[in-house]
Amino acid sequence: MRATRDKLEVLAARVIAWQSPAMQSIRTIRFRGLMFAGLLLAPVLSLADTKIEPLALAGQTATHDPATIFKENGRYYMFGTGRGLRTAVSSNLVDWVEGPPVFPAPLPWTTNAVPGFRGHTWAPDLIRVNGLWHLYYSVSTFGKQVSAIGLVTSPTLDWMSPDYRWTDRGPVIHSRVGDPFNVIDPSLFQDRDGKLWMAYGSFWKGIHLIELDPKTGLRRDTNSAPTRLAWNEMIEAVCLTRHADYYYAFVNWGQCCRGTNSTYEVWVGRSKAVTGPYVDREGKDLVDRGGTMFLESAGRYIGPGHIGVFTEGGTNWFSYHYYDGENRGRSKLALGQLEWTSDGWPVAKSPSSVSSSPK
Repeated sequence: MRATRDKLEVLAARVIAWQSPAMQSIRTIRFRGLMFAGLLLAPVLSLADTKIEPLALAGQTATHDPATIFKENGRYYMFGTGRGLRTAVSSNLVDWVEGPPVFPAPLPWTTNAVPGFRGHTWAPDLIRVNGLWHLYYSVSTFGKQVSAIGLVTSPTLDWMSPDYRWTDRGPVIHSRVGDPFNVIDPSLFQDRDGKLWMAYGSFWKGIHLIELDPKTGLRRDTNSAPTRLAWNEMIEAVCLTRHADYYYAFVNWGQCCRGTNSTYEVWVGRSKAVTGPYVDREGKDLVDRGGTMFLESAGRYIGPGHIGVFTEGGTNWFSYHYYDGENRGRSKLALGQLEWTSDGWPVAKSPSSVSSSPK
């Protein structure tokens, strides 16, 4: 972007050099205006779409770190950070009703694995594998590296169903002081070949990836080192997805949990392999602070983050939370639409209306 601007400035100087002083001023203004418009219409157009207004939601939308939204029997389900994990349900993606927490009390292994944990459970993610819903969640305390990601499964998400029950499958992975990662913020992804992957991480040395066993939902090889995908001084809340022949890693830079002072932004890179390397639009590796901005604060919608991508009925959606600048900085659920440029980069879009929601 900078190199293109510099070349155009040199061309502008050459074009106007032979003009009279008055004409130089006129032509300089006109040329630079055209140059600016040309830059906006260049292939980097998506960078101008990083500020959006999300779909207007109603009902119980107070949430933080929402899991990827899934649909079961005509209803959409959302899980988020909270005591025992918060839940909500909607019939149309717009009107949300709060449900019961997943855990009435902390599971016994969690308080043993993470001293100080008292049931305030973080940053879940959801995926359906082999006919069971797999819910992964973070067990930690603020700013500490002693953490774990756990797994529970259920045949249904409908808490009114007699089949509704979450079965504890135990911890998937731990982190301890001195490890190169902090195991929170899981993101689940099952590839076309059936392989199941989990990315995770917060601060320390960044975002990492492990392979899971689809039969158990637990780690496939506990002796293999996790693969590092991305790093920045302040990075977390990864989301893995695939579009065409590329894998995409969305990550959050900045700080959360500070209301209107939160600095979250969503950045993205892509790779030809799920294990990386992931690079940004300029070709810089995400491990070396690379990243192309996808979403940033816009007006009242402050510190957007923790996205989850889902597609239905030909519409690509992403869920996330933001801090409401018009409601004392409280975190709320948000929905945006996802489009793709001709060269395969994601662009955030404001949904035009509720009628654009999937059927």
